Amino acid sequence: MIVSSSARLASGPVALLLLVLLLPLLVLSSAVSSAAPRPGEPMPPRPGARVDPALLHRSGTQVRLPPGAAPPPALSARSWLVADAGSGDVLAARDAHKRLPPASTLKALFALTVLPRLSQTARHTVSERELTGIGEGSSLVGVKEDVTYQVADLWRGVFLHSGNDAVHVLAGLNGGWEATARQMEATARTLGAFDTEVVSPDGYDAPGQVSSAYDLAVFGREGLRDPDFARYCALPYATFPADGWSYGIRNTNRLLTGEDGVARYPGVLGVKNGYTSRAGHTLIAAARRGGRTLVVTVMNPRSGGGSAVYEEARALLDWGFGPGAKARPVGSLLPPAAAMQVSSAAGTPTAPEPGGAAVAGRAPGGTPGAAPASASAPAPGAASASAPGGTSAAGPAAPSPARSTAPSGDVSGAPGPAAARPAAAGAAGTGGGPPPDPLVPVLLVGSACVAAATLWTARRRTVR
Repeated sequence: MIVSSSARLASGPVALLLLVLLLPLLVLSSAVSSAAPRPGEPMPPRPGARVDPALLHRSGTQVRLPPGAAPPPALSARSWLVADAGSGDVLAARDAHKRLPPASTLKALFALTVLPRLSQTARHTVSERELTGIGEGSSLVGVKEDVTYQVADLWRGVFLHSGNDAVHVLAGLNGGWEATARQMEATARTLGAFDTEVVSPDGYDAPGQVSSAYDLAVFGREGLRDPDFARYCALPYATFPADGWSYGIRNTNRLLTGEDGVARYPGVLGVKNGYTSRAGHTLIAAARRGGRTLVVTVMNPRSGGGSAVYEEARALLDWGFGPGAKARPVGSLLPPAAAMQVSSAAGTPTAPEPGGAAVAGRAPGGTPGAAPASASAPAPGAASASAPGGTSAAGPAAPSPARSTAPSGDVSGAPGPAAARPAAAGAAGTGGGPPPDPLVPVLLVGSACVAAATLWTARRRTVR
């Protein structure tokens, strides 16, 4: 077989044709390859929404609603807050950082601090010294000297009957009254709660002892992330041991028990109520409905009697599960450090122990941080609504450094809730980036076939 000079002349155009056909495919394949993440390389996080961290420090009611959405109810409480416990987004609040006496809701912070440090199964015989210094008129569960209690019994006395006597004994086991107060403040700062000053760990009125609706909501949300805390605060009834016998106790949170003229709230998870003459009635309440968990705080209603704190909390929960679901966040219960960890692609953030103390058997469920965080700014066009009663709604917020959104997980119902899990900003390796275009292999094979057919045709014409 002899190839003529015309075949040699045809080889140039054929090669050029192959190059023209294959070059775009090579470029496209390279682009797709560079767009996909390399194995083990996380995708960068999406930019977070800008936020004004000072928004919740403004006076009056702060809420951001789309046009036509119902505002929060008009309440008599001096301050209140409603938030999504899963994401930490604050849906609405009034004077969220106003410092007020917390009463026994401060026991939520006490439990967050001390629960991880003591074994629940340990037994302790109470001494007379441990029951000294209890404030006059304190609520008592009936702890007696020379009686041996399991630590779990004492915690039931704290959560259900708000027993200051049980708090004194547990604080003694934790290193003492003053040491526990300092640890509680350290825990609060770790969680980004900066309004709380602890003088008396049981919540008894004391000069300088204050907290806020914001801080109490932080403690309630964090408590639901701890299985022991969530189990105790959800118990409506229990028994408390005496010397050789036991007696029944009930939770003083009427939203949980549905007694004393207050209906039980559907899906209620507990958390903690309180009352002193100086603080008035205070409440941290949480409930779960339709896959969402809300936490609300109500401090010192000024009308309605002893049941007002429960009815106002009920109204906030109803609003949060209803019209409030459409609200744009006006803040966040997450501290900035936690939000930064969530926004990274490294996965679930790790949590150091509150206060840096040794933990007996487990670590707390919290995600620590350094300062209070705020949540997403409203979407363009979202309307600012005013709550009834002449309260002012949140105005446009000045932008601050962007952060990623809060965890997308939710808090499970008691007992044993799971911690809210952050949504990964990007997956590493397989599935972490956009899938390759399915047309690329089709075009590649098709072009190769066309090129081969063209070459074969050219060769046939030039062969003698």
